[in-house]
Amino acid sequence: MRAFLDGLYRLAGGLAATCLVTIALMVVAQVLGRLIDGGRKLLGMEPLGLLVPSLAEFAGFLLVGASFLALASTMRMGDHIRVSILLQLVPPKFTRFFEFWCLAVSLALLTYFSWHAGLLAYDSYLYHEVSFGIIPVPLWIPQSVMTLGVTVFAISLADDLLGVLLGRSPSYAVAERGDAIEGVE
Repeated sequence: MRAFLDGLYRLAGGLAATCLVTIALMVVAQVLGRLIDGGRKLLGMEPLGLLVPSLAEFAGFLLVGASFLALASTMRMGDHIRVSILLQLVPPKFTRFFEFWCLAVSLALLTYFSWHAGLLAYDSYLYHEVSFGIIPVPLWIPQSVMTLGVTVFAISLADDLLGVLLGRSPSYAVAERGDAIEGVE
């Protein structure tokens, strides 16, 4: 089960990275199209009108996908911003209780959000809602990606919550940090 969950978190992180790479490739294509059109115009030729239709809309959808799909893997690697001032002030015997409380509240909120995000995507599917861009995109597609990301994050929280209940440290507390971020030693 551990291998499956770790694979799920890595897959979601990989899909998030793919979303970001796709945004970059679309922007590069748009810039190249403008350069070609500008060059043709300078040479006295008619511009071809090269563009990526609905670029801003697609980039927005992909950015939402990247943001939500990356939640679980970044938490597991200890890269989420956490306010741990309170945890540093309480005695170590209370630290586990506060970790449990934070994970339990987070899991409850994320489970609620996952459920309603799924209902939103289902409603968009039922009513055939589409975006308003040049290329109409069925809204259930980006909403489903958002729901998937939030659901994987909720699973990750449940995984850590169970670990804390069994006496283990949460994944983000034991993650090995190899980068030199300011304030992290």
